[in-house]
Amino acid sequence: MPSKAAAKQKQALRLLLVASPVHLARKDLRGLLELLETQKDHFELTLTVADPQKEPELLELYRLVATPALIKLDPPPRQVFAGNAILQQMEHWLPRWRQLGLVSGLGIGLHGKTASGDHSQRELQLEDQLLVLRQENETLTSRLAVQESLLRMVAHELRTPLTAAKLALQSFRLGQIPSERFFDVVNRRLDDIVQLSHDLLEVGSTRWEALFNPHRLALAPIAAEAILELEKLWVNRKLELHTDVPSDLPDVFADQRRMRQVLLNLLENALKFTPDGGQVSLTLSHRTSHWVQVSVCDSGPGIPKNEQERIFLDRVRLPQTASQVPGFGVGLSVCRRIVEVHGGRIWVVSAPGEGACFHFTIPIWRGQSD
Repeated sequence: MPSKAAAKQKQALRLLLVASPVHLARKDLRGLLELLETQKDHFELTLTVADPQKEPELLELYRLVATPALIKLDPPPRQVFAGNAILQQMEHWLPRWRQLGLVSGLGIGLHGKTASGDHSQRELQLEDQLLVLRQENETLTSRLAVQESLLRMVAHELRTPLTAAKLALQSFRLGQIPSERFFDVVNRRLDDIVQLSHDLLEVGSTRWEALFNPHRLALAPIAAEAILELEKLWVNRKLELHTDVPSDLPDVFADQRRMRQVLLNLLENALKFTPDGGQVSLTLSHRTSHWVQVSVCDSGPGIPKNEQERIFLDRVRLPQTASQVPGFGVGLSVCRRIVEVHGGRIWVVSAPGEGACFHFTIPIWRGQSD
């Protein structure tokens, strides 16, 4: 058992972890919490965990662009660690904080009588300030990268309503849809563009995830609407388009506009990559009491095993299809971000020459607060 004298030597360390329940379930954050637990012999440690969705004011207060984020509130100077490398950063900084705490506790160099002692303390303080500046520079660089990514993603989302409006115009000119339906599609897609333009302005000062508005939602009508909007991509191509939507499918807790975005992206990809005479299917199922699973399958060229994780990264396009289909390779990255913000996950099952099936899960509505 540590003595009272030893306890007095402990440095106060106050931390704030801004993370959602989804973040806290990740392996790296579980490791972070375990690491901090081992530091209680060295620090008088106070850790507060805040959900950014319940306390969004923290994002502006601490200028957070990416979450999860860990903020050292005390002792000064304040430091902010964000992104996927918080655990590694803490493994570096905790020994440093312990060293500074011991020096301060012993009073070394604070009131030194010799020039060498005072010089050593100044060197230590300057070194610490330099490390903090380097860390802040890394954080700023990371923020700029995040902002660039967010702007690129929102800009990419503008493409979906524009494509839908263009397809509707082509179908109207060919007499394939009545004028009432054409004007309805164009009007709704223009509303989407207005909202996306607002998002594009907002994303410079907030997180992309904060632009979501989840509520109780029926997925079947959204899926049917997406299929109709992409009609131009499958009519007259002898494609077999199958849908399987159970009549007792429960409602989900999701953002309507974002769900349409995911369905349009996945269906558009499936229709583009499926050759004439091929098959595309859309299946909605609820195998558990917590999730609805959406599956979009095609009979296209398939995806190699070593590419199946990379395709969900930003601006990644497969070399075997990049020359066939235009784009910037952020569609699946957008889908991943949307699904993960809803608390679900997205993955692909595929093999070369055997088509691809994209699956994602969305939480069932269970009386969540809108």
